[in-house]
Amino acid sequence: MKHIYTSVIIVVFASLAGGCQKTEQEMPPEVARPVKTIEIGAGEASAVRLFPGRIEASRRVDLSFRVPGRVHKLLVREGDDVSEGQEIAELDPKDFKLVADDREAKFNEAQANFRRASALVKKGFISRVEFDRIEAQFKTSRASLQQARTDLSYTVLRAPFAGSVTKRFIQNFEDVQAKQPIVSLGSRSQLDVKFDVSENIMIWVREAEEGEQQVEPDVFAIFDAAPGERYRLEYKELATKADSKTQTFEVTYSMSAPKEFNVLPGMTATVSVDFSGFLGERQTFMLPSTAVVASGDLEATVWVVDENNMTVAPRKVEVGRPRGGEIEVRKGLVRGDRVVVAGVPFLVEGMRVWLLPDKEQATEREDDIKLRPTPQS
Repeated sequence: MKHIYTSVIIVVFASLAGGCQKTEQEMPPEVARPVKTIEIGAGEASAVRLFPGRIEASRRVDLSFRVPGRVHKLLVREGDDVSEGQEIAELDPKDFKLVADDREAKFNEAQANFRRASALVKKGFISRVEFDRIEAQFKTSRASLQQARTDLSYTVLRAPFAGSVTKRFIQNFEDVQAKQPIVSLGSRSQLDVKFDVSENIMIWVREAEEGEQQVEPDVFAIFDAAPGERYRLEYKELATKADSKTQTFEVTYSMSAPKEFNVLPGMTATVSVDFSGFLGERQTFMLPSTAVVASGDLEATVWVVDENNMTVAPRKVEVGRPRGGEIEVRKGLVRGDRVVVAGVPFLVEGMRVWLLPDKEQATEREDDIKLRPTPQS
């Protein structure tokens, strides 16, 4: 009887052992979810951005006569350097001199009448009304003479500052109207470098120049004529309205004209903007808005991948202003962190993941990630 019980116990234990082994074999292996991620600071080790720039004169103006007439002298050609006050062109002054002479004669007559009337009115030989009429004629003739002399001076066109003639619009002996452009004058000593930037970079530049950030980006101009040389640029102005076609913002920096070679308005340059020190001080990063979610206590949270064991964990962050489809993260992340940017609501702490290849990350949509079958490990 004892042998029977012993046999039964052995059979039961064998059955249990076999059942446990079968259960372990039938348990599905843990699966890993594919995730779309970005590495914080990836591709921005140097944080240097290059932009095509356009050269313009810092001071530029289209010069024109204030009075109409026939051009009598045209003394400059395109590309000529001129000094401040140098004569550029001259209208035929004959008609203006005749007018000035005629008005000077009338003024002399009115002045003589006024002087005689001043003496007579004191003695009561003429009425006060008559004296007022003579005085008005005198003042009118004086103003007319001043206008004629001013118009005569306007027949000479002079350079308001030192520069170069970038464009000549007319030929000598042409009849021109008042305010019709004669030549275009641009400064040679100081140049503007203009280039277009995206919304994010525009905001960085504006914050730096308005003092919201302590470090300003380093900006340099690079010219094909001087390989290996960089010319520092100084901030001048920033357009706050985007171009309707490109949706970019125009930034203007200035520089002193290089002495080694000629840089003329209309030329091009490569603008190098180094944000490394600027971003290092900020310690802020831009993430797609889909990467940031609210935790159970309604705090901003991102999911960070531990690349050693390929699991994810939530991390609380401090966010700033949203900008388009991105949001600024001010605290909680450092360079090198890998953050999940799609499929975030489906993650749990400790979940195993695998990274989508870079090419797939650039093209795959979030709903594709949700529906894609996960490989089994």
